[in-house]
Amino acid sequence: MAQLVPWIRGKMDRVGILLSALCVLHCVAGLILVAGLGLGATFLLDPAIHRAGLVLATLVAGVAIGIGAIRHRRRTPFVVAMTGLSFMGGALAVGHGFEEAVLTIIGVGLVAAGHLLNLRHA
Repeated sequence: MAQLVPWIRGKMDRVGILLSALCVLHCVAGLILVAGLGLGATFLLDPAIHRAGLVLATLVAGVAIGIGAIRHRRRTPFVVAMTGLSFMGGALAVGHGFEEAVLTIIGVGLVAAGHLLNLRHA
């Protein structure tokens, strides 16, 4: 059991990094497809996708980085990831478009950095 927790945390950190990359891809593809080609606005700009992404990112970061912070007693991964989640939450407060994409990309970049730091300190 003692070895299971670090294994789960490591997997969750990797899932968090993957989700961050997918989120950036979604933002960039959304801007290109909707603004450039006028395609997919109904699906790509649906606020439910962004709320669900924030909830998922919060859960994954909370579990992985929370367990990591308890085990390695370093605050940096936690602070970096929570700052990123704050940017992602701020992106929900602005309208769809460039500002939302910029805030989200900054946020997911910081969340991914928090997961990487967490893996490094394992």
